[in-house]
Amino acid sequence: MAGHSHWAGIKHKKGRADKERSKIFSKLSREITVAAKLGDKDPDMNPRLRTAIQAAKQANMPKDNISRAISKSEMSSEKNYENLRYEGFGPFNIAFIIETLTDNKNRSASSIRTVLQKNGGRLGATGSTSHLFYNCGVIHISKEKLSEEEIFEIASNSGAKDCFNLNDFHEIISEKEDFYKVKSQFEKKLDNLLYSGIEWRALANLEINKEQSDKIFEIVESLEELDDVQKIYTNTNLGKLQ
Repeated sequence: MAGHSHWAGIKHKKGRADKERSKIFSKLSREITVAAKLGDKDPDMNPRLRTAIQAAKQANMPKDNISRAISKSEMSSEKNYENLRYEGFGPFNIAFIIETLTDNKNRSASSIRTVLQKNGGRLGATGSTSHLFYNCGVIHISKEKLSEEEIFEIASNSGAKDCFNLNDFHEIISEKEDFYKVKSQFEKKLDNLLYSGIEWRALANLEINKEQSDKIFEIVESLEELDDVQKIYTNTNLGKLQ
């Protein structure tokens, strides 16, 4: 992701891609299992499960993998996972919010702390960085699916906060609490959404140079390697990191 493998061989790059895909599938499977365990096994009756399955399909996860992840939720011996948020700083005073799905919070905290400290950062207390972000629902819809007028009408009637007409898609922002309500209104009109999820978005992004950006990317990659980590957000303009 940090662009330091330009001259790697095809075999190396394919191996890395396979490894990254396996890691992504593992994280998505965990979310599906937990969502199914905590709620209804029917995605139509369980918004969190429906969102998790949609994310898996967007990542081209095979249907068998999705079915296995749902079935796994019925195993009584399945570990108890919880969603935990960790906050901290990297070098150049860049703020991090790291969302995890873990069965061992001490392990998660220790692993994240190690990555940040090795790279000149530190793990902070709850609230140390979250005030620099806002937690919101985000929906992306292809411009081919609905017109700007239709998007605006549905968004307004469902209680969305903002609509943006971006280059390739429409972006709808909602309050976190309204996310599933807004999403369900769009799902009545559309078979599929380009993307939907609850995110932390920076209130203001810090400007950093190319060298600093590469360093932050390295930290993000190291955090993504951790099994417990699901999503990572920073307050610098590196694009969407998850």
